[in-house]
Amino acid sequence: MKYQQTAKEIYNAVGGSENIQTVTHCVTRLRLILKNQDQVNDEEMKAITGVMGVMKKAGQYQVILGNDVANYYRAFTKLGNFSSEPVESMEKKNLFENLVDVISGCMSPLIPALLGGGMIKVLLIVLPLIGALSESSSTYAVLSFFGDAPFYFMPVMLAFTASQKFGVTPMLAVAVGGIMLHPNFAAMVTAGDPVSIFGLPITLASYGSSVIPILIMVWLMKYIEAFFNRIIPAVMKNLLQPLVVLLLSGVIALVMVGPLGTFAGQGLSAAVIWIQAKAGWLALGLMSALMPLIVMTGMHWAFAPIFLIASPATPDMLILPAMLAANIAQGAAAIAVSMKAKDKNLKQVALGAGISALLAGVTEPALYGVTLKYKKPLYAAMISGALCGIFMGITGVESYAFAVPSLVALPQFINGGIDGNFINACIVAAASIVLTFVLTWFFGIEEEVTTEDAVLEVVESGSSDPKKVLAPVKGKVIPLEEVNDSAFSSKVMGQGIAIIPEENTIVAPFNGTVSALFPTKHAIGLTSEAGMELLIHVGIDTVELNGKYFESLVATGDTVKAGQPLLTVDFAAVKAAGYDTVIPIVVTNSDTFIDVVPKDEMKAADYEDAVLYVI
Repeated sequence: MKYQQTAKEIYNAVGGSENIQTVTHCVTRLRLILKNQDQVNDEEMKAITGVMGVMKKAGQYQVILGNDVANYYRAFTKLGNFSSEPVESMEKKNLFENLVDVISGCMSPLIPALLGGGMIKVLLIVLPLIGALSESSSTYAVLSFFGDAPFYFMPVMLAFTASQKFGVTPMLAVAVGGIMLHPNFAAMVTAGDPVSIFGLPITLASYGSSVIPILIMVWLMKYIEAFFNRIIPAVMKNLLQPLVVLLLSGVIALVMVGPLGTFAGQGLSAAVIWIQAKAGWLALGLMSALMPLIVMTGMHWAFAPIFLIASPATPDMLILPAMLAANIAQGAAAIAVSMKAKDKNLKQVALGAGISALLAGVTEPALYGVTLKYKKPLYAAMISGALCGIFMGITGVESYAFAVPSLVALPQFINGGIDGNFINACIVAAASIVLTFVLTWFFGIEEEVTTEDAVLEVVESGSSDPKKVLAPVKGKVIPLEEVNDSAFSSKVMGQGIAIIPEENTIVAPFNGTVSALFPTKHAIGLTSEAGMELLIHVGIDTVELNGKYFESLVATGDTVKAGQPLLTVDFAAVKAAGYDTVIPIVVTNSDTFIDVVPKDEMKAADYEDAVLYVI
């Protein structure tokens, strides 16, 4: 039920079908292309239950929903007849932004298959090590191509996703990907004899697991299809257009684009290796520290041509090691927040997000739901990531298989046996957990509403120590000026704050004595140990109820402790009787103090929340 409710609220928040052009999703985000993003209130969107954050990137309005995004997507698509086909964004982007958008957008749908294949490859590292599987068995051989298939046939899968991105006929694009991977062509590459087509020489290159060649080719097919669509007569289009598009695209792919794309990928990898060789410790330190910000923009998939080739022959020395430090740090920061937070909902959200990052390497829930939101945990994770990255750069940690780095996927750093590389990776994982946890705990978190924050401060003359007034009831805190009673809103009775109650028990906001209790029980006066005089007025004009729906638990002259129940009120009945239930909380001797400082509108989540500081 939660998926339907959240999906409906998101649907309404973005303006419904009239404002939605397309909707898709990736691992953690609902990706919307809207006609007008400006009509969406980001803060209202973030307030929806289940929404961890929003991101506006490359013309998309992205709603971060975490690991359950597929369920939210299914519920969302039932609300209207939405297209998943891309449309051209009205947002102008530079060349780099377009490149990142294309690679990220095309790679995102492939993530489940790549993760599955990557984890199978990790199993093939672990099982022989523990003696559970022989490398000479047929099971090992079959599982090997299970793990290899998503990577080897990546050009075919990318052909499909890229065709949606560029508006190319999907099956024609897939067919071109098939040409580049055909077994007969692969045999020609292996043989090494010169090959040509129509007299044009074909560069013998293997395109299995490649990314750039097929993306360039499908982009070109957009113009090839458009050209022949214009010149071929309608009566012959169904017959001729597929023929000429597939023929010309296949030739261009093998003769021109494939080799260029391969050389580009090799050049990019060579550049990374050069940087790693010259200043590996600095490169890894920076990459590990900045990885959360890179993930925020979706740019981590722009590095796909580098880390997807990870293998014992060509290990990844930069991206996957950096993701190990960063992913573990995000998880540890979220776990620390879960243990330190006082808000029960935040505890649950942070715990789930932390487990997701630590065990699955999926960091978006932790990033958007916890660390980015509260900032200090993000700083802790970035500092830890930088230090662990420097260590990896110095020790030369390498990844030998593609899997999103996590505690479970640590065997991706094993190359045939337990060696120094794997031990160093384990050291990084442990150090990242400990260091991030300690830093997060030390930095603390600034919860939107915490049990130690106040919305009003009162400071005595000659003292810099503010006196706290805790929340006497759970509920929404509003400025005193918004109370619908001039005696309070004009502050003639003193400075203060007001709460719209959500529970029926009024408790003592500090240690002190009950100085006054009205016979009608609708108001109570308290005096703190520091001499602060506070009036808690329950409702507006509720004196007319003459005590009905109110029950006092203390008497005038009683000594009370903070959090001790004072009154119980049937607020539902009070409201049904036509009375405003807002509770003004006023320091009646405000003139005795330097200042009474209210915070911005917020919510008192617990009785220990301070709603006033008296200075």
